[in-house]
Amino acid sequence: MNNIDGFMHTISSQKVIDLLLDAVCIVQADSRIVFVSAAFERIFGYTPQEVVGRRMLDMLHPDDLPATQGQVTGIMAGDLQLQFENRYVRKDGRIAHILWTARWLPDRQVRLAVAHDITERKRHESLQAALYAISEAAHAAQSLESLFERIHEIIGRLMVATNFSVVLRDAATAELRYAYHVNERGVPPSAPVCGDARCAEVVRNGSTLLITPDARHGFSVHASSADAAPQARYWLGVPLRSEGGVVGALVLQSYGEEVAYTPTDQDLLQFVSTQVATAIERKQMHERLQQMAQFDALTRLPNRMVLMDRLQIALQRARRDGTLVSLLFVDLDDFKRVNDTLGHAMGDLLLQRVAGRLQGCVRASDTVARLGGDEFVVLLESGRNKEHAQTVVNKLLAAFAHPFDLEGNVLHMHPSIGTALYPEDGDDAAALLDHADRSMYLSKQAGGGGGPLASAPAAQEAPTV
Repeated sequence: MNNIDGFMHTISSQKVIDLLLDAVCIVQADSRIVFVSAAFERIFGYTPQEVVGRRMLDMLHPDDLPATQGQVTGIMAGDLQLQFENRYVRKDGRIAHILWTARWLPDRQVRLAVAHDITERKRHESLQAALYAISEAAHAAQSLESLFERIHEIIGRLMVATNFSVVLRDAATAELRYAYHVNERGVPPSAPVCGDARCAEVVRNGSTLLITPDARHGFSVHASSADAAPQARYWLGVPLRSEGGVVGALVLQSYGEEVAYTPTDQDLLQFVSTQVATAIERKQMHERLQQMAQFDALTRLPNRMVLMDRLQIALQRARRDGTLVSLLFVDLDDFKRVNDTLGHAMGDLLLQRVAGRLQGCVRASDTVARLGGDEFVVLLESGRNKEHAQTVVNKLLAAFAHPFDLEGNVLHMHPSIGTALYPEDGDDAAALLDHADRSMYLSKQAGGGGGPLASAPAAQEAPTV
């Protein structure tokens, strides 16, 4: 027993402390460091010799300073600090999450604290939270643009993402396009098409690419002649991989040494990229289904459902503001002859060309819809100008005066156009649409075309018996 006691006495407390995985710290009342154990370097990145004499609070993450100062006040008042978390900036600039146990030693006038590194645990929690947030964003985002903004925000919580881009591969052309691009230097891509060779390599190989000042992987100062933006010192790209293959890439850039992307960032971004790819595909599918439900598949014009919805909104505005709403009902004269003589493919092409001409005659705020077949409706919010509808009719007739060239087949097509004006010709959507329809048939019976359009007669009531 005496031999064991003698052996124990030969082991200094310093050597035992240096075996601990947690860092033991002794600081003065002003937070100036008196002593740190060997584990301090593993956790904070500084050797004991580099930090003795420095203030511990100077290494604290700025956002955590108020809460930490409150804890220090409590300790010096005699409280025992247990399970307090805060963040410190390591020597390499990365963030260390620390769980502290500390107490004030009044006889020595110092604080004795033990720092337990929970950075890895926090990283895992952050990753799980990010995956959940990305999944939620896919359901909540109103559009792809808003989804990209939300993804940018989520990734920004995991790492510095000031310069962030989403590049997607066009399934039809195989071109890479910028779907989202934010740059701190205000450098937009020169065109929607992404000509960056680095992105092309990421998508082509389906592997991550980290470019640093020490490893540029043979890339030139500028990514391409099309995107002659200032060269980033650090460039990180990861593929967006789905079940069908690589659909694009996520890209982070840094122009200075203050943000130096590392293999750890590469692994982290790659970890969330699968969830991002799933979220993008889900939102794209949702938008395709929405497009199918609300827009005509052939002409890409709004369908009857969208027209009636917009007409209801226009009427509500008109009732509130005392303004006018006009409907133009457009039908192509002798359209059946085109299908019978040239085939349905040429008929479909003609309808697409007609849709384009109709849209070219109205404002962006107006609505051109296809009801079906060769029937189209134009919705105009006419302000207080009763002649606005006739002005647009004249523009349509002038547009149709030019023949249509359908792959070498030159056709002269004439429209029959009927009008309805709120509130004169009806007080609700159904009445206005019915009035415009009957007005169109009057025009067709009169030989089609246009000119001042006669008002359609009111629907006749059934005779009483």
